[in-house]
Amino acid sequence: MPSKLQTPWTILKFALGLMAFLAGLDKFLNLLTNWEQYVSPLVQKMLPFSAGTFMHIVGVIEIVVGLAILTKATRLGAYVASVWLVCIALALLTNGHFFDIAVRDLELAVAAFVLARMTEVREESAAPKARSAGAGAA
Repeated sequence: MPSKLQTPWTILKFALGLMAFLAGLDKFLNLLTNWEQYVSPLVQKMLPFSAGTFMHIVGVIEIVVGLAILTKATRLGAYVASVWLVCIALALLTNGHFFDIAVRDLELAVAAFVLARMTEVREESAAPKARSAGAGAA
């Protein structure tokens, strides 16, 4: 990846990774908001457990995705975050409320997808260097 893209890649990686991790953590603390309000009544009817338990499960997934983005699984974590955010936006639309948050989540999904693609380019550009270094040592 060209060096000019290193800074935007790093910013996206830390912003999206921390966002997912901290949002997941807050599913247990409810400091930012009462997360249960975002669970669609349609979804609540299908759940075999409470909305609070559902949000705790969501929190664990978000923490894992955030850690993946922040570590060596950036590409995979970013793709998962992208799909996850689209699903959240769709769920918010079924709620009939929070359309502004749904739009924001779709924008974040695009950012996560861009991070995943940038990471692929970064990994592909590093692979030939690693192969040529290994060939030189042989």
